[in-house]
Amino acid sequence: MTSLEKKIEELVKPIIENLGYKVYDVIYQKEGKENYLRIFIDSPKGIDLNDCEKVNDSVNDILDEKDYIKAQYYLEISSPGIERNLRRDGQFLENINKKIEVHLYNSINNTKVITGILKEYNEDNIVIDDMKIEKSNIASVKTIYNWEEC
Repeated sequence: MTSLEKKIEELVKPIIENLGYKVYDVIYQKEGKENYLRIFIDSPKGIDLNDCEKVNDSVNDILDEKDYIKAQYYLEISSPGIERNLRRDGQFLENINKKIEVHLYNSINNTKVITGILKEYNEDNIVIDDMKIEKSNIASVKTIYNWEEC
């Protein structure tokens, strides 16, 4: 998480929590010529379009007022979805013993994508099944939803 993303989260988190939601993640990124500020929210009952609209209406003015982002950007409020990206310590810890998919910068055993059960997590490594992976080699991680349990 960048310092800008942390600063934005600190600004909007109390507002979002007062509405009854949890901030799952904040991502600011450039895609092509456009900039996007994506705030992912969650709640035990799930997230729908009305929840996203309520949060958008509540944080939009303060984001404009504080003007942390000088460039023009699009604000998107959404759910993290069923298959969620894992970027924070707490997100990894909440998913111990669950199935994840890891994309690597450098291949291990001739593959750059490893799927398995997250067994351990610490500041340097994760362990999937019986394979230790250095966090510095991880490009992205997401949970894998078991559709057969539906």
